[in-house]
Amino acid sequence: MDDVLVVAEHRRGELRDVSHEAVTAGRALADARGGDLHVAVIAGDVERFAEDVNREGVDAIHTVEHGEEFDHNVYQAAIAAVLDRTDAGTVVIPNSVNGLDYAPAVAEAQGLPLVTDAIGIEYDDGLTVTREMYGSKVETTVDVTGDRFVLTVRGGEWAPAEGVGDAPVESVDVDIPESGARVTGFEEVGNGDVDIADADVLVSVGRGIEEEENIELVEELADALGATLSSSRPIVDNGWLPKNRQVGQSGKVVTPDVYIAVGISGAVQHVAGMKGSDTIVAINTDPNAPIFDIADYGIVGDLFDVVPELIDEFA
Repeated sequence: MDDVLVVAEHRRGELRDVSHEAVTAGRALADARGGDLHVAVIAGDVERFAEDVNREGVDAIHTVEHGEEFDHNVYQAAIAAVLDRTDAGTVVIPNSVNGLDYAPAVAEAQGLPLVTDAIGIEYDDGLTVTREMYGSKVETTVDVTGDRFVLTVRGGEWAPAEGVGDAPVESVDVDIPESGARVTGFEEVGNGDVDIADADVLVSVGRGIEEEENIELVEELADALGATLSSSRPIVDNGWLPKNRQVGQSGKVVTPDVYIAVGISGAVQHVAGMKGSDTIVAINTDPNAPIFDIADYGIVGDLFDVVPELIDEFA
């Protein structure tokens, strides 16, 4: 039971980035246990998704064709079928809305312990999972007994798996029980004009902007850089930007190539949503602001002086 099974996630016809991150986490765990890494691709365009998730380090891919979107019963039955035909003792699932829906059911059905929202995993004759508590203010570790378990892993904590793999792809026939609930469609709420999680460059504005009309200045910077505008929670709470622009624990987890934090102090709830960015640039008047602890580049200065200079430079 040393093998690891990662469950890929897709939504609205696209494989989500957290699938590749889960592959990285699963590969590290399989290496520590001396096992193989399996990936389950369930529903949707399984052939295309399987090709996308076939990265270096994947040993086998199992596809289950049934429906287009997430269905609780389908996922639970499919995972049980894949576990029956593999030596996987661990199931790694994205810590998402969908993942948190079916992970407890899988753990209960398989009689396995469940640990959710993992941000770190170590295995040395036993599993140790790092999690955050109290609004991400405290890191804790959980020791899991036994050699079989179910984990959900937080997005943005592991680098996406890269390269092109050569894992064999096997179609699995599953007897799916009739479902009482299923996804029938999606409706955007909160002015869903953009998905900040897909942006390569984000310019994010915080409470340092002071007034709603001043956000226009940061929008100009985003336009000059060809970036997408995002924000911290206070801006959304004030009604100055819609919810879909919010980065953080209660917003979206983002991993852009460049993240520019303008007037953001760096509260742990915000940092939890953007610390996986490749390059972080912070602009703040307070040299002791927590955002500088994770920034690759920091500018200590008044944003109303710094941002116009940057706009002139890049416009």
